Amino acid sequence: QVQFVESGGGLVQPGGSLRLSCRAPRSITSTFNSYTMGWYRQGPGKQRELVASISRLGNANYVDSMKGRFTISRDNSRKSLYLQISSLEPEDTAVYYCNPVPYDGNLWGPGTQVTVSS
Repeated sequence: QVQFVESGGGLVQPGGSLRLSCRAPRSITSTFNSYTMGWYRQGPGKQRELVASISRLGNANYVDSMKGRFTISRDNSRKSLYLQISSLEPEDTAVYYCNPVPYDGNLWGPGTQVTVSS
């Protein structure tokens, strides 16, 4: 395994919630704890963007429009990253990816699709 593996996406109605998970590839499990990690997303017809990040010590940062709805967390013992999204909006429809910040192009996984629709 050489790429991150994301999971937890799905079809959800507006106002709903999801918890996304991401597991680090074996190639970086020994160094995962040292990375600032981020969740990125790419909506239809849009460029991939960073939406949240968390330092190795757990300090979180969010894009202003996501504050209050997105919660990023990590479990260094499990080499995993999480994103709790609440009050989902149709504009949150995207493929969500995890990667270090700044990203490493070799580590992009397939992402997990989040679709918000009634």
